[in-house]
Amino acid sequence: MGPPGVGKTSLGKSIARALGRRFHRLSLGGVRDEAEIRGHRRTYVGALPGRIIQGIRRVGTRNPLFMLDEVDKLGIDFRGDPASALLEVLDPEQNHSFSDHYLGVTFDLSSVMFITTANLLDPVPPALKDRVEVITLPGYTHEDKLGIAKKHLLPKQVAEHGLGRGQVRILDSALKKIISSYTREAGVRNLEREIAALCRKVAKYVAEGGKEKQTIRASNLDQYLGPVKFYSELADHSKQPGVATGMAWTASGGEILFVESTRMPGNKELTLTGQLGDVMKESARAALSYIRSHAAQIGIDEDFFKKADIHIHVPAGAIPKDGPSAGITMVMSLISLLTVRPTRMKLAMTGEITLRGRVLPVGGIKEKVLAAHRAGIKIVIIPAKNEKDLEDVPPEVRKRIEFVAVDTIDDAVEAAFGQGIVKKQKNRKPPRGR
Repeated sequence: MGPPGVGKTSLGKSIARALGRRFHRLSLGGVRDEAEIRGHRRTYVGALPGRIIQGIRRVGTRNPLFMLDEVDKLGIDFRGDPASALLEVLDPEQNHSFSDHYLGVTFDLSSVMFITTANLLDPVPPALKDRVEVITLPGYTHEDKLGIAKKHLLPKQVAEHGLGRGQVRILDSALKKIISSYTREAGVRNLEREIAALCRKVAKYVAEGGKEKQTIRASNLDQYLGPVKFYSELADHSKQPGVATGMAWTASGGEILFVESTRMPGNKELTLTGQLGDVMKESARAALSYIRSHAAQIGIDEDFFKKADIHIHVPAGAIPKDGPSAGITMVMSLISLLTVRPTRMKLAMTGEITLRGRVLPVGGIKEKVLAAHRAGIKIVIIPAKNEKDLEDVPPEVRKRIEFVAVDTIDDAVEAAFGQGIVKKQKNRKPPRGR
């Protein structure tokens, strides 16, 4: 499982090559007919065996490596459920006697090595998920993409466009700018497209009779690829009170998101915009309730909501967003607004909150940290119970980011605004028992 463009299918081919097995890829995207897996009965006109048996016949061996691509894109309609038909195929306790309707006899699939790929695990039925071992492929860091581009993508595109070494030279500075300013992805698919666009421009120059060697650097990259497509808004947002930077997980890897808050005269209304899901809306209400109940402790006027309305907005309003991990970001955004103090520069955070002030663990830490690294974040606040997940983060990323593990919202407030912001409550002595 992993975001698009990280090399899931290529990894399957490499496994087949390493094992010395024949490779066959079967795309399941959009498949809605159960007969595609189990075959048609011979009584029907145009009956065929299922695509599993067809693939084994095509490779000519009983022990190939079978790649079932995009298993999360399977559909269901009146013709049956292909995902249910795959249960027998992927179960090693049952597939030694797989029944294809066209053959009419059992076929042994126990020697076949099955590898499935998916972008998301949520659409995969639980029974099907239970029959496979999940291996997660995260997105690439900037250093990974630079290495892949230099060793694989660039030589491949130069050769495919009929160019020689003496005709084009792309400097590392240009590749780094393409990665940061012209693509925003977890994989390298769009990076390859941009490199191909560079090679096409050079090939056109050569075809028109140009003989000088083209050197592409960061300073003249816009002449080939046009204006920059993606800008980092981090510096502008971090200086303003009422804005906090969060981290989100998406199907294409991690992303940075901003939570903006503002207050206006009104009558105790909370407005939420940005295509937020139900869980995210509940996180915003929980954040406001926590701040109202702990206003004096944080140094905020307890009547701040009495004659005011509060509006919380998450930009990129056309993109649906949901999940509880933005709870801590909403708390920091509201505290920043009400205390008129910006958060620390280049700071991002993630974590679910409770009304008692606890910070609960969330998922996708590795992808979120990689997204923060790509955006130039230097400090990341994570739940303390997610500290173990940092082992999956590449060492070069861990060295460049300061991680602050917090158990409570008070700890997160001090990490975001500085020590001494939260007034410690005096512990009362318990009553003596008789």
